[in-house]
Amino acid sequence: MHIRHRLELIIERMATRRACNILEAAGLTGYTVLPALSGYGRGNHWNRDTDLSAAGDMVVIVSVGSAGAIETALAQLEALLSAHIGVLNVSEVKVLRPDRF
Repeated sequence: MHIRHRLELIIERMATRRACNILEAAGLTGYTVLPALSGYGRGNHWNRDTDLSAAGDMVVIVSVGSAGAIETALAQLEALLSAHIGVLNVSEVKVLRPDRF
C-alpha cells in the first residue's frame, strides 16, 4: 500500500466547475462529484428536497493525490470557500495503485 492524500470538499453546486478547475490546475489526476442530500452544521439542518430551486444544492467533491498536488490546490480552494458555503478536509489514505494518483 502507498500513502496519498484525500481531499473532500462539500460546496455549493454553483461553485463545482471552479473547484474542479482548481483541482485539475493543481495536477490532481481525477475527482468524483456526488450530490449532497442533507446535512447539519452550525446549528442548522438542510435538506436538498426542501428547496424548490436548485440554488441551495450542495455537492461533495472527492479527490486523491500526492501531498504536493493537494497542497497546491488548498490556497485557491480556501479563496473559493471565502465566497461560498462549504467545508474542506484532507486526510492521509493508503492506495493500492499509486500510479493512478
